[in-house]
Amino acid sequence: MKVSMTVTDHAWTDAVDGLRRIVELADAGGIDTIWVPDHLFQADPTSHPQAELFEAVSMLGYLAAITSRSRIGMLVSPVPFRPPAVQVKAIATLDAFTRGRAWFGVGIGWEGDEARAMGIPLEPAKARFEQLDELLDIADRMFAGDSSPYEGKHFQLGGPICSPRPATRPPVLIGGTGEQKTLRMVARRADACNLFDLPDGGTTVRHKLDVLRKHCEDYGRPYGEIAKTLSTRLTPDDTVTTFVERCREQASWGIDHVIVIRSGPWTPESTEILTTAVPEVAAL
Repeated sequence: MKVSMTVTDHAWTDAVDGLRRIVELADAGGIDTIWVPDHLFQADPTSHPQAELFEAVSMLGYLAAITSRSRIGMLVSPVPFRPPAVQVKAIATLDAFTRGRAWFGVGIGWEGDEARAMGIPLEPAKARFEQLDELLDIADRMFAGDSSPYEGKHFQLGGPICSPRPATRPPVLIGGTGEQKTLRMVARRADACNLFDLPDGGTTVRHKLDVLRKHCEDYGRPYGEIAKTLSTRLTPDDTVTTFVERCREQASWGIDHVIVIRSGPWTPESTEILTTAVPEVAAL
């Protein structure tokens, strides 16, 4: 099992130094991926909208410069936030600079209040699913160096150029747990899903994975090709032992990658719980 962290709360006393310290510890300590949220104001329910939050693409550029081994990505980027070619170009650039360490985390978006506050058009969910499908079509073309015109229902590109190309094809993580559309799209197009750790003993997670397995069967795709990630929260009472035991239980549900969030900014002490646990969790 892999251990990643999401850096959601940026309210350190010195935001830049606080971020750098945590990221360097995580990178050196074996954390698989350092994720950042793609929001324009703080959306963590344990914080408040006016709290500090860096813009995601710019933040990833900084993380690319101060890390050497951890993967980096957005968890996840809403399709309405950027024109598709701009989004793809940003991820390709990130992957080139990191020599293949970028994730392409995407979703349809859900924060209506944020979109209205920041002046971002937010189409109905049906249209956003169509837009996400087209974004992934465009990404496949651009990552492969195909600059031919693209004519979709929502997006029309006269000749998108992606040069330099990414070092690798960035793996796609699709956020969301909807059974009829999101998990079906995961089965068809993604390299990873992202589920949520609910206080029900794994009942919901097991059910969602069963749904994903059935969609994979419908498309004739091996279920094992898809990484099963779980967003879970490190509590103030957690120790290395309790965290490892929780990961052990989550592995029994079918999860192979935990993505850890924390209320409040990450500290060296809380980061150390994850990095110390990495070898034990890797053996699960």
